[in-house]
Amino acid sequence: MKRVSQSDDVTQAQAIPQAPAKTMAVLFADVAGSTKLYDTLGDTQAKQMIDECIETMRGITTRYGGRVIKTIGDEVMCVLPDADSGCLAATDMQTRITDLPGVGNVKRAIRVGFHAGPVIEQDNDVFGDTVNVAARMAGVARAQQIITTRATVDMLSPLLRKSSRKIAALSVKGKGDDVEVCEIIWQGEEELTTMATTIAPVGTGQSVLRLQYGASLLVLDKPNVSIVLGRDVGCNVPISDRMASRHHARIERRRDKFYLVDQSTNGTYVLFAGETEIALRREEVMLRGVGRIAFGRSVAQSEEDTVEFVLTA
Repeated sequence: MKRVSQSDDVTQAQAIPQAPAKTMAVLFADVAGSTKLYDTLGDTQAKQMIDECIETMRGITTRYGGRVIKTIGDEVMCVLPDADSGCLAATDMQTRITDLPGVGNVKRAIRVGFHAGPVIEQDNDVFGDTVNVAARMAGVARAQQIITTRATVDMLSPLLRKSSRKIAALSVKGKGDDVEVCEIIWQGEEELTTMATTIAPVGTGQSVLRLQYGASLLVLDKPNVSIVLGRDVGCNVPISDRMASRHHARIERRRDKFYLVDQSTNGTYVLFAGETEIALRREEVMLRGVGRIAFGRSVAQSEEDTVEFVLTA
């Protein structure tokens, strides 16, 4: 299938009126093995499965503050506000598509490539070098992979940056130097090829919760683990905010899921990426995806005094 961006060469990009450039993440995602889907299931059923993928990816793009530029066949091209939203949207796309039901033994899978940088917006489209590099990343990706550039990884927030690894350096049309290519790790690490540049293995092959508070990183990868967060210095995660209770909340692992349990005076606030903030008062919530936890007041009011979390399956 002809990629929606690769027909734009450098000459065409230079011919576009020079509107002010805007930094965004450009993301391409397409259904892997769509030809096999048509061969195996027939036109009607295969198209229905692909359309469900496209609509799922469209909804996720909107959820993370982005918009779909165009779709062609089994491919989506979209833009998102920044590198973090591009990374989170890509991860969410992979997770949601993987969870979609298959037909018989036929499962759906997508490959995703994205890159953040300056783009020129015109007539509901985007142009420039960032688009070309993003398309190249999508061309490198295999089924169930997210590929981006080292330059984009450097723009990610610290916690998201930890879920990446360097793959190789590749030549990209129109660029003199090779581009460093990285993979975003969104699955359990037991499913990944071991490489010297991968993040440290966690050893259980199950869900892993990473918590970052300031410069401290805590990885929860053991069965039946339970930790306490609060103002007391003896807590597993000591919180400096005076609004926090001494033993403010705890996180418990139950089977393969993690639960945040509020036990405070002022409540615990949870902001899942792309969603509305949740206030817990002597309640609990199952952690999922990526987000922030605040103690005694909302995430917006807590400034830097929050715990970031990333849950990988």
